[in-house]
Amino acid sequence: MSAAPRPTAKQYWDLTKPRVVALIVFTAIVGMFMAVPGWPPLRESVLGFLGIWLAASSAAAINQLLDSRIDAKMARTSWRPIVAGQVTPRQALVFALSLAAASMAILVLWVNAITALLTFASLIGYAVVYTVYLKRATPQNIVIGGIAGAAPPLLGWAAVTGMQGEWDWAHALLLVLIIFVWTPPHFWALAIFRRADYARAMVPMLPVTHGVQYTRWQILFYTVLLVAVTVLPWAAGMSGLFYLGGALVLGAMFLYYAWKLMDPPDELYAMKVFNYSIVYLMALFAFLLADHWLLPALQPAAAFELRAVG
Repeated sequence: MSAAPRPTAKQYWDLTKPRVVALIVFTAIVGMFMAVPGWPPLRESVLGFLGIWLAASSAAAINQLLDSRIDAKMARTSWRPIVAGQVTPRQALVFALSLAAASMAILVLWVNAITALLTFASLIGYAVVYTVYLKRATPQNIVIGGIAGAAPPLLGWAAVTGMQGEWDWAHALLLVLIIFVWTPPHFWALAIFRRADYARAMVPMLPVTHGVQYTRWQILFYTVLLVAVTVLPWAAGMSGLFYLGGALVLGAMFLYYAWKLMDPPDELYAMKVFNYSIVYLMALFAFLLADHWLLPALQPAAAFELRAVG
């Protein structure tokens, strides 16, 4: 009987889907800054960031563990550590549970209970409800399951406020809504390109069950809805004209990509849409951050310089 492999740090790192988690954590950080004027409290921000990052990493590892049989049938995921035999299922489970336990301990003991509760619900929603049931049950899997994946801005907001302000829930949920509506066009573009993989793995993704053209129409519909939703932070007074301008330019580009996807120049175009969607979300939240925090922070210095020159 051969001994179990001894995973390297890189193989454990790959279990956490670091690029996906980086985007998740970035939106949580923006949620922290949006929640308060000026700098968010340092202790809650740092520990909240750590707890949310550990929980997202745990969810990613559990996802890989539960999806290992599917991953083995798909070219996109066949390299993952469990599929490749670099990490055993037992090792992956111990690693994932350790990350989850550390996350909950940090959030409960040093942040606040509401952040811990929301983070745990998000972890279970993605790692268990979506991965075990929704992914295999319905072509609307990514829509319903997207609720858990859209939660990070709410988690970041909760970490620094405890959700005790009058408008905390309403404003934080606007950020959640943006990611929730963004998820279908983002993921379905990838699913179009990888539809043969999903069919082989018997995962009922929309291009497999309803065809590519229907999925393209759905991507266009959700992109139109996304552009409308991204105006809401400005309409609600959360952000100013700098954010609004950025959101409309980014949205116009997304609409261009979605419209061109209706009659794409080649099979690879769906991946261009997928890649742009990642840049889009990062840039959109960067505009939120700059409009809410960076630009106001620079205004007093600019005013001082003008007075000095005068």
